[in-house]
Amino acid sequence: MRILLAFAMGLCLFGLASCYSLTKEECAAADWRVIGESDGAAGYDPQSRFADHTKSCARIKVVPDQSQWNEGYKVGVLRYCTPMNGLARGEAGDAYYNVCPPDRSAGFLKGYGIGQNAHKARNRVSELRNDISSKRSQMDERYALLKQTKDEAEYRRIRAEIDDLDRQMRWSRDYLRDAEFDLQDAEREVQVFRQNPNAILLPSPY
Repeated sequence: MRILLAFAMGLCLFGLASCYSLTKEECAAADWRVIGESDGAAGYDPQSRFADHTKSCARIKVVPDQSQWNEGYKVGVLRYCTPMNGLARGEAGDAYYNVCPPDRSAGFLKGYGIGQNAHKARNRVSELRNDISSKRSQMDERYALLKQTKDEAEYRRIRAEIDDLDRQMRWSRDYLRDAEFDLQDAEREVQVFRQNPNAILLPSPY
């Protein structure tokens, strides 16, 4: 833990972006409208993002122009709040900070929800496949031990572990089959939405 903490502090001392939103040089030459527009286009939470800039620039006693930043942010967030970007952000598993204005929110959230479903479905399939692979490896290890042991009690113990792993793996395969059907549905929704963000999704044939 101490090593990790020291490493994190070391990164901050070198001024990496993970510690400060802006470098000292960027603060000194800042065009706050441009920075606000960039932040809006990235979908940052406005309050926390501006607070990060304030903290970053306090190092050289520069006070960010919040009025200029807000003007830029309002322009940039319109580029962020589109249906297709909502889909992309959802598929990437990105957080959404409720930044879209009312007239843009519905389209963005529709895409975001479809993207989120696909993201979760892909993760679920990946987790189950990894789980099955892990259990198969564990079974192989125990089969190797089974061939080597000459103790009857140890043999029965290993055999019981193999049977338990086999049972768990069969359950995981059943779950995987369902998850793959869910993923097919989610991928279908993504494709339909990409072709026409205003399309009404039809029931899945599966």
